[in-house]
Amino acid sequence: MNGYPNCSVNHTKIWSSQLVLALGIPQLTINIISVIFNCTVIFTIMATKDLHKPILVLFFNLAFSDLFTSSSGFWISVLFITNPDSTIFGSKDMLAPYAFYTISILSTIYNLVSIGIERYLAVAESIRTRFRVSRKHSLAAVIINWVLAFFFGCLPLMGWNCLHRENNLSVLYSPFCVDYLIFITIPNCVVAFIVPLFTYLSIIIILRRRKFKMKACGQATGTYKSAEIQVARTSIFIWLLALVSYAPFFAGVLFDATNHQCPLDLYPSVYIFRNCTAMLVTMNCLGNPIIYTLKTKELGAKLKALKCPSGNRIHACTVKSI
Repeated sequence: MNGYPNCSVNHTKIWSSQLVLALGIPQLTINIISVIFNCTVIFTIMATKDLHKPILVLFFNLAFSDLFTSSSGFWISVLFITNPDSTIFGSKDMLAPYAFYTISILSTIYNLVSIGIERYLAVAESIRTRFRVSRKHSLAAVIINWVLAFFFGCLPLMGWNCLHRENNLSVLYSPFCVDYLIFITIPNCVVAFIVPLFTYLSIIIILRRRKFKMKACGQATGTYKSAEIQVARTSIFIWLLALVSYAPFFAGVLFDATNHQCPLDLYPSVYIFRNCTAMLVTMNCLGNPIIYTLKTKELGAKLKALKCPSGNRIHACTVKSI
């Protein structure tokens, strides 16, 4: 396997049934819970008929992406329980589930980035720019996100795989190729970590500047301080959730790229780690509805209060300071 001359291709039974159940049942359980959570978000947004709001279009699509991720993860978990050795030696049956899993994760990442940009524009537009995010912009972002996710995620289905060749074969995610995993993982993990951090830090800086302007005019700054604290907490949770969810997978891909051992030499510790990274990715699908959807009313009300009632006072303060 993996193109190393000292590796013997031995397709005998490797996994023990106890270890398979110990890893597979928690994976199935987490995926089922995530499906329930995200279906609840989808049905709630549809029932309240709030899809005319740009941010809720993105929240709806994020829940749909997480639902897709959880469903694909459930599919992979079932294949792992029924034929665990195929996850070591690779098989044609694993190609489609891994591809759909990749599509859904990429869509989630792009949606998180879109939400961060929308929140930044929602706070910044009242002073720094005349651009206002509309429902059409959110729908365009959703379409672009899915087009990119499908294009990059379907590359293995279109031929970029190592199903019939052992050189450059991933030992963790066979039949994917190592170069494909590097191509997908490195830029998208950077996007997932950096862009949300930048957008939410920018929001905090804007709120702090407005608070100082209001304070200079002798106006109350309690609303700004409360919003700043809320955004800071939310941004920290978002960044930490992304870090905990995707960093182990990123580390696994880097290990895969530098690994020179046979797959059987990596069993069981490295493959247990691989399965745990899949559970962490699903935990991200569980955390997104809680962070984004359940807190959106409280945070949205505060941001709306910042944009509407105090507009004249902010403008007066800005003119005075100039």
